[in-house]
Amino acid sequence: MLDIKYVREHPKEIEQAAKAKGVSISLDELLQLDNQYRVVSTRLQTLQQEKNQAAKTRDVEKGKKIKQDLTELTRQLEEIDEKRRLLLENIPNPAKPDVPVGKDESENKVIKKFKEPTKFSFTPKDHLALGEALDIIDVSMAAKISGSRFDYLKNEGVLLEQALKQLAFDVLLKEGFIPVIPPVLIKKEIMHALGYTAMGEAENIYEIAQDDLYLVGTSEQSVVPLHMNQTLRKEDLPRRYVGFSTCFRRESGSYGKDTRGIFRVHQFNKVEMVSLVAEGQDDKEHEYLLSLEEKLFQMLEIPYQVVLICTGDLGFNAARKYDIEAWIPSQQKYREVTSTSTTTDFQSRRLNMKYHDGNEKKYLQVLNGTAFSMNRPIIAILENYQQEDGSVIIPAILQKYIGKTIIKPHTT
Repeated sequence: MLDIKYVREHPKEIEQAAKAKGVSISLDELLQLDNQYRVVSTRLQTLQQEKNQAAKTRDVEKGKKIKQDLTELTRQLEEIDEKRRLLLENIPNPAKPDVPVGKDESENKVIKKFKEPTKFSFTPKDHLALGEALDIIDVSMAAKISGSRFDYLKNEGVLLEQALKQLAFDVLLKEGFIPVIPPVLIKKEIMHALGYTAMGEAENIYEIAQDDLYLVGTSEQSVVPLHMNQTLRKEDLPRRYVGFSTCFRRESGSYGKDTRGIFRVHQFNKVEMVSLVAEGQDDKEHEYLLSLEEKLFQMLEIPYQVVLICTGDLGFNAARKYDIEAWIPSQQKYREVTSTSTTTDFQSRRLNMKYHDGNEKKYLQVLNGTAFSMNRPIIAILENYQQEDGSVIIPAILQKYIGKTIIKPHTT
């Protein structure tokens, strides 16, 4: 949610910023309500002064009348404020000035690359063909049990996931991140406050209607609210968390897209970073989170590119977002494997998360970044490390966790 004072002073810029995200808004009604709010608020202050004066002069009748007026005006103010807040909550977070303006993902900007795409002397197989032959991925049985877009990880597939998780935690704990395993169910009002139900995104969330709960679609959704309605000390910032949880997505709108294998699934495990920083520090922190994501994929020695997401592909709550896209040999293109976003103070305002800055309280800046969303780095490893005989070499950095150097095809 934006600061109403900022909206009041920059209405055209905000309307233009929303349009750049593909959202058409008019601030006329909001600004009218805001004006009403200030008028009523001023009248309330004046009446309170008159009430105090009546009390001093012991004018009982006047005091009773003022009390009635105060009650009515307070009711009006609360009603106006609620309407004003609802309209404020529909305004997307404006993109940062360095974010390219564009209509969709085709206008995202590649800003750097690591390693050349992997080349083979043979025709590379895709991850599912490899995973089935290695007996580490089973989607056919998962489809019978749970439906499409589910999978079983087996044997070394499980060990690969556990190794990725441990690598991420080893790296991030050394950086001072606080480990947390969060709930995977959160209240609907929390998801709404985080901004994940806007712009049609609610369709991607699994709902537990009977209990008024949502299943998380990404781990930060239950990590960010850890300090809801709290005020931290500035000296305790930045506050960084690394969370691990299972995530769930309906993948609405992806019919017929990435149906083969485990790239786009309904359930997956994820290691996620969350940072809470002071005002003016989120740009620096955003680059830091990106550097950690890059470090992890460099340790795996997976070719990748970093992409700066344009306004039309940015989402409701993000002010800037970077994706890392790993090279997928079977598709001969880069595909998203991680992302990191700054939401500035957009989420903290909606969740009332603050910090003390001297005698003043300010809203925290909130950032998130994926360390590993497990299914996708496993895809990248299988495809980039495959051998002609169908075996897959385990990345050197993971061999100590798994206890072997290679995964060989399953034989019966």
